[in-house]
Amino acid sequence: MNALTAAWDWLTDPAHWSGDDGIRHRLLQHLALTVVCLLLSCLIALPVALVLGHLGKGGALAVNLSNVGRAVPTFAVLVLLLLTPVGDWGEGPTVVALVLFAVPPLLTNAYVGVREVDRSVVQAARGMGMTGRQVLFHVELPLSLPLVLNGVRIAAVQLVATATIAALAGGGGLGRIITAGFNLASTPQVVAGALLVAVFALLVEGVFEAVERLAPRRARDGR
Repeated sequence: MNALTAAWDWLTDPAHWSGDDGIRHRLLQHLALTVVCLLLSCLIALPVALVLGHLGKGGALAVNLSNVGRAVPTFAVLVLLLLTPVGDWGEGPTVVALVLFAVPPLLTNAYVGVREVDRSVVQAARGMGMTGRQVLFHVELPLSLPLVLNGVRIAAVQLVATATIAALAGGGGLGRIITAGFNLASTPQVVAGALLVAVFALLVEGVFEAVERLAPRRARDGR
């Protein structure tokens, strides 16, 4: 309890919230890194997963390959990227490593979501004269939206937790609070940084769960 009390005292100290090394600035950096990586991951994974799920071809291979990537530690990928020309791109290695880490849940959930749409509904849509594009965007995507959003939620929470590695590559974010605490041998600061990451991840989880609960209602209402 002493460590938690000391961490709380550290968090409630106004001096630790201001400046470039303050909690507020590091939190904004962490949020920005998470949002950028999540958007890039969605732009890469979702179109591929939706098209493959719609066609029903090549999806299993893509999902298996992406799942293999889960077995490779993100930190190991970051270290390897730092040894390549990408290592000179500032936040580039961290962004690439985190995007690769976030792609598997997005790809898997979106593909499975589209494939699990009732085939009789799809056939009925085709019988009404809908084109493949119309079937995908007006039938399969709305019905698979809850599972797609679940993949986005998983990726977002994982990114929040894993973005702390940015500090190891000289980047910003809440990880800098933790690494600075280690450098200063300050247990309260390390615990405070870990608590900030945990609370941030829980908040992101709560936001996406609320969005997921709204998704089925909107799909039923045809919005």
